[in-house]
Amino acid sequence: MNLSYLTTVANSTLRMMTPVLYVTLAAAVCSKVKILNISMEGVMLISAFFAIVTNWFTHNVFLSIITAIAIGVVVSAVVGFCIIYLKAQPVVVGMACNTMMSGLSIYLLYAIFHTRGVFTDPSLQGIPKINLPFIKDIPVLGQVLYNLTIVDYLAFASAIVLYIFLYKTVLGYRLRAIGINPQAAQSLGTKVERYQFLTVTLSGILSGLGGSLLSMGSVTLFIQNISSGRGYIAMAANNLGRSHPLGALLSSFFFGFCQSLGYILQGTSIKSQITTAIPYVATILALILFTVYGRIQKARRISRLRKEEPRETPASL
Repeated sequence: MNLSYLTTVANSTLRMMTPVLYVTLAAAVCSKVKILNISMEGVMLISAFFAIVTNWFTHNVFLSIITAIAIGVVVSAVVGFCIIYLKAQPVVVGMACNTMMSGLSIYLLYAIFHTRGVFTDPSLQGIPKINLPFIKDIPVLGQVLYNLTIVDYLAFASAIVLYIFLYKTVLGYRLRAIGINPQAAQSLGTKVERYQFLTVTLSGILSGLGGSLLSMGSVTLFIQNISSGRGYIAMAANNLGRSHPLGALLSSFFFGFCQSLGYILQGTSIKSQITTAIPYVATILALILFTVYGRIQKARRISRLRKEEPRETPASL
């Protein structure tokens, strides 16, 4: 355990957290308009697949990322249409989307590449790694930010931009008002369903970017079920972050650290089944602790309100 080891863990954490951060931000913005969107697991998966397909045919990283974003937007639009305009149950729609995208990716993997399980090729181009000038020469910070991609940096910028948009702009206030009370927003002339549909649709941009990172970020390949439950982990991270962009940043860092820790411990004598389960166990424990903490805080608020209530005296009676 030394400084070099800690910087390696920090660098791995940043690379692991950015796909989760993108999807957590997508969940956060959907929550702001009171839409439960659990389809992000499937959106990430199919975006990652089509990023690799485009990469294989064109050998162009930019077109691959654009394709991943476009697929994410299209799938999210279908999900939003079913939930908002057809009034389908969000959980049913989300699970149907995740199941369908999983099966579709497996089928297309064999239909296009004639292989099962995993596809990789030396001609595939990964997202270029960049090292920022001046920062790369700083002893610790340069190692922490070593070999991150532009899409990784964009993830952190997206959290800040989304925070400014939601809390410092008129349109952001309008979206938050829809989430707080849709009927009141509707009475003021806000087209609630239109805003909700656009929000869910555009959340596909974030999920698509997360998917492109999975298949072209740290590695350049597609593995069956490459999302590995990150969409569901992102929902947990969104709950921990209270649907706040900066809270999503912190909670995604926690889950990224747990995932990075699992990969690092694979080189030790600990069994691989245990190291692989670390992110999922951390998710369960974090949700339990968050729920318990929320109930304690609620009980304290109720107790404080009861103490502050004026008591009736005989004179007042």
